[in-house]
Amino acid sequence: MLTSRMLVRCGAENALKNVTIIAPSQSVKVKQGCVGHLHLAPARPTLCSATVRNYAATKQEVDEHVRKYKEGNFDKIPDPERLEHFKTHEALKTASSATVATAAGKAKVTGSTTDVTNDSPPPVGTHALPHPIWSKDELDNVVVTHKPPSGVVDKMAFYSVKLMRKSFDLLTLFDFGERTERKWVLRICFLETVAGVPGMVAAMTRHLTSLRRLERDHGWIHTLLEEAENERMHLMTALQLRQPTRLFRGCVIGAQGIFVTFFSFAYMLSPRFCHRFVGYLEEEAVITYTKCIKDIKDGPMKHWQTQEAPDLAIRYWKLDENATMLDVILAIRADEAHHRVVNHTLASLKEDDYNPYKPGK
Repeated sequence: MLTSRMLVRCGAENALKNVTIIAPSQSVKVKQGCVGHLHLAPARPTLCSATVRNYAATKQEVDEHVRKYKEGNFDKIPDPERLEHFKTHEALKTASSATVATAAGKAKVTGSTTDVTNDSPPPVGTHALPHPIWSKDELDNVVVTHKPPSGVVDKMAFYSVKLMRKSFDLLTLFDFGERTERKWVLRICFLETVAGVPGMVAAMTRHLTSLRRLERDHGWIHTLLEEAENERMHLMTALQLRQPTRLFRGCVIGAQGIFVTFFSFAYMLSPRFCHRFVGYLEEEAVITYTKCIKDIKDGPMKHWQTQEAPDLAIRYWKLDENATMLDVILAIRADEAHHRVVNHTLASLKEDDYNPYKPGK
């Protein structure tokens, strides 16, 4: 039977006037015009100057549906394998992997920006902070330099770094035997996990000091954060070549815990000592990467002259598409030389002096 509730649900109660309610087997005449078409059910005749039927199922229709059900006529029932809540865990995992692979295949990397689909995460380095991009002349003209220590603080920083360098070389047997790719990659990975600590600790300390004292920072924080991220990107690049073992990861965790604790207390006591310490640490890093470049050109690492650079390195340093691992090591050495100058400069400034280095410079 056609009721007023049915008309309200169709949004047509005001469109029908003088509707006569009759039995299911009868019809209803529409005496006053209706605007547009009124659909009371899918795939039914439209109602405009026509009759309105009652679409309640009759006993004959119900019996027909029951008969089809008993006969097993399930053509219109969806396949359970296509429904998410019926899929097994393995099927869902396979579907997810296929979606990620398809999205990754659609990603297009152009320069420092990346166009990816919503289903795939952006590649490493997409959200990097501003940092120096080196020209070919700058890459080739990096030299090993040393700032002689002057005063007690400088000498403490210098000899601390020398002690750490000698101890690490001895423990890793770096100077014994041939310096293979495995030795170089593991050394770079470990040293960069340490080198990424000072910038972050110093930036955090100055940030909290600025909040606590309600004073400006004088522009140091952004330089320190960029340095920390730059060292981390060195690590991410090396990890494209080799994945460390569990033992190596355990050593990294231990070393990080010790060094973060030491450097945090040291920076609160003497920022000058810490920046001078990092300056001397970067001097050693330039020496290390200079040795690596020598091994690439004349030693056992000659295959890095032709080995393709990881996509991460090409994006981050804006290298040529045909860049090799030699180009990557040259860029890393230039970064370390820059950190060497920056930290020796900051160590010579007062804590409230303005930072002379602008973002990305």
